[in-house]
Amino acid sequence: MHLFRKHWLGWFLAFDIVLALFLFNLYPAGQHLLKNNFVTKIINDAEKVKNDALQITGDTAEKSSVQIDAPQILQKPELPRGCEVTALAMLLQNAGVQVSKMELASKIHKVPYYQNGYYGDPNVGFVGTMYSFSEQGYGVYHKPLANLGQDFLPGKIIDLSGKSFDAVLRQLQNGIPVVVITNATFEPLPQNAFQVWQTKEGKVKVTNQEHSVLVTGYDKDHIVFNDPLGKKNTVVDRTAFIKAWQQMGSQAISYRHSFFE
Repeated sequence: MHLFRKHWLGWFLAFDIVLALFLFNLYPAGQHLLKNNFVTKIINDAEKVKNDALQITGDTAEKSSVQIDAPQILQKPELPRGCEVTALAMLLQNAGVQVSKMELASKIHKVPYYQNGYYGDPNVGFVGTMYSFSEQGYGVYHKPLANLGQDFLPGKIIDLSGKSFDAVLRQLQNGIPVVVITNATFEPLPQNAFQVWQTKEGKVKVTNQEHSVLVTGYDKDHIVFNDPLGKKNTVVDRTAFIKAWQQMGSQAISYRHSFFE
């Protein structure tokens, strides 16, 4: 979409300049007036449209720091394992949707923790239970979470998973927070902290340190987020946070303000 917009904006600017030059040559008597007024205005107007559109798409130089005042919701005591739906509730409430973590917990697709020789796949639904540590449970990854978000913001949820962290930063620059899947330490885990589950859909890498937060800001050295298990505007090392996020598969979801972004 961004590539299409860049090409469209380039053709728009080129067309206006060609039009101005055509009129410049068509009316020799008025060349001086056209040169100093019409041509200049056309070029300036085209540049303004281009720059405004680039601001919308987020294709701008990175701001030195961003901080979004998004709602803070704690997952406990009702949802000991419900960090993902709690982070999603914060995201949706920031978008103006009045939905609770408990409603999202009841509506997220769920799969058994272990059944018939297979573990549940967090790419399909929430694995096990999120309501109690006395029963087996794990968590959920980006696809079911994004699908649930679509029920409340149809056509506006965007799945940034698999993209670089720059995609997350662009959302923040546009004033929109981002739900990410990371781990509870917010820094890379040793490889022995992971295990591979055999699910019906295939092998999936999991860790009991899996966690989800709502990213709300950054500066040159830090990432800021609302932590369902902690506090609002938690600050951690930027490099370590990004590496931990990448280790969990670069999973992130957010939303767009309108259908036309």
